[in-house]
Amino acid sequence: MISTVYDRFVRYAKIDTQSNPDAEGCPSTKKQLHLAKELVKELNSFGLKDVSLDENGYVMATLPSNTDKKIPKIGFIAHMDTAPDMSGEGVEPQLVKKYNGKDIILNKEKNIILSPNDFPELLKYVGQDLYTTNGTTLLGADDKAGIAEIMTAIEHLVEHPEIKHGEIKIGFTPDEEIGRGADLFDVKKFGADFAYTLDGGEIGELEYENFNASMAKITINGRNVHPGTAKNQMINSIMIGMELNSMLPVNERPEHTENYEGFFMLMSFKGTVEETSLMYIIRDHDMAKFKKKNELIKNVVDFLNNKYGKNTIVMDLKDQYYNMKEKVEPVKHIVDTAEQAMLELGIKPKIQAIRGGTDGSRLSYMGLPTPNIFAGGHNFHGKYEYIPLQSMQKAVDVILKVIELYTKK
Repeated sequence: MISTVYDRFVRYAKIDTQSNPDAEGCPSTKKQLHLAKELVKELNSFGLKDVSLDENGYVMATLPSNTDKKIPKIGFIAHMDTAPDMSGEGVEPQLVKKYNGKDIILNKEKNIILSPNDFPELLKYVGQDLYTTNGTTLLGADDKAGIAEIMTAIEHLVEHPEIKHGEIKIGFTPDEEIGRGADLFDVKKFGADFAYTLDGGEIGELEYENFNASMAKITINGRNVHPGTAKNQMINSIMIGMELNSMLPVNERPEHTENYEGFFMLMSFKGTVEETSLMYIIRDHDMAKFKKKNELIKNVVDFLNNKYGKNTIVMDLKDQYYNMKEKVEPVKHIVDTAEQAMLELGIKPKIQAIRGGTDGSRLSYMGLPTPNIFAGGHNFHGKYEYIPLQSMQKAVDVILKVIELYTKK
């Protein structure tokens, strides 16, 4: 291979592509275009066809078929943005060679340590090489590892024309981390029969179920008067916000849930006596339970408006995406083939539901069934993020094996 997956990952990780949920337009941050333009240059250097970067920041390209055999058009997709939770500026991946199973000092000055006591999954990778953060930013393996893996697999096919394959479609999207990654994705232009996202999780993960998701933006209107004369006059919007939060079930917060359990997550709480704003994300794999959660938060808002006065609380509640399972199950061969690819490569498949979202959930409802294959990372969106190098190479191998299996069918 001309460039290793590791080289690519480091190069991409150093480009700041943090998205912004408060910004209008697509992409939500222009800096995502810096990576998009680099990817376009690289795809053109491979000699791919129909390489494009549209006004919304979507990158697409085609590797033409090199066989007369009728083979499905397979797409591979990853997102360019990193999460708004933590800075993506100044990312400097640190290489830990042959991890020894002990604490990893990410930042000596700030005493930031990545420890198997806190993250026992680290012990799975004793003897392997890891990329970590330097303790001040996220790493960006979600999802620049996915991009690097797709690019490396495609380069390998270009450099080895003796490997027969059908038409391969490549897509890189903006703003996945803020739930908009598929909003303006042109499925018809992309032209794949089905696709895979390479996103997120540890080696072996294969997912075709995800959360149903909604977001609630809440504004509480208070009344500020001097505290000395506040009796029966002041309406403290901060206190109402605290009351609202206390009325949602404590055991349905992310820190108390796992597997198929849904949750309400308070993402932000900003306020003064006069005005307070809260933002929640609401998640559940089961549609009936998801609808009940949405109904519950509506009922809480209605109750408090009856208590404190009409329009004291204004809520904007919107669905974001739905569980892709319904759209993938009719073409489950795409999941079965990815599972077979892993087994043939000696990887134990870990088929599970995504406790989150992915571009694939939206794309599946737009007519492009798109399950997710692991990209290899851990502890996303923060300073403890890391990725084993060997997992990235295995993801490249899975892409190539999936292509091989469909060529043989």
